[in-house]
Amino acid sequence: MTKYNYPKGVDRKFRLPRIWSNFELKKFTHLFEGKIINVSGWKDEDKEGRKYADYFLNKSGYSISNHPGDSIKGIQDEINQIELDLEQELSSELISAFDVVFNHTVLEHVYDFHKAIENICLMSKDIIITVVPFLQQMHGFSDIGGYGDYWRFSPTSLDKLFKARGFETLYLSYNREEEASVYIFCISSKNPQKWKDHFPLSFTYKEDHRTKDGFKSFVGANALLNKSYIRQKQNWLKKITGLGEK
Repeated sequence: MTKYNYPKGVDRKFRLPRIWSNFELKKFTHLFEGKIINVSGWKDEDKEGRKYADYFLNKSGYSISNHPGDSIKGIQDEINQIELDLEQELSSELISAFDVVFNHTVLEHVYDFHKAIENICLMSKDIIITVVPFLQQMHGFSDIGGYGDYWRFSPTSLDKLFKARGFETLYLSYNREEEASVYIFCISSKNPQKWKDHFPLSFTYKEDHRTKDGFKSFVGANALLNKSYIRQKQNWLKKITGLGEK
């Protein structure tokens, strides 16, 4: 497991998983060429002072889509903005228009996520890069006119959702830090054999070791440390072994 260096005192609900997902993205963006789109990318900010466009060094073009009415003024001139409602039928001109479709923490905010995934798949000639929360507190405000927060996704759900639309999982990971929100990072491809020298073409949602509470270490296990249960278990072991007696 890769060890990441986070700022001291980093916010573990929102900032840490974002930083982690940026680390993961940087590991692979040099592999991808051609036209890239950041779907529902807002201002294309990675929230660490950079633009996601700068991650893709070998791109030939870069676009951002935003929901109609949410177009952003003042974005870099070289970035093309597209109005796109992921819950509506996709314009024919966007079908297979991009080599890479990148979407970061978007799907949880789309009520009809099946339609959104269908459109994302239709836009891509080959690669889809997806970041979604597996475990994170609600952060939508649909009751006051903002974006709703409807869903959380597991590794197996992402794999099946994209596989059903002709995309195989090349790579899938999740952050394992203790007492932190958990993001899933997934790269899917329509042409998996093309990438077999770069990716394992497999993934796991569990590790070999057990957690401190003795349960299997599946995705999200470290986020919930179960401290009171661990103390109770330790006290019980001391009692039956006599180690706690003077």
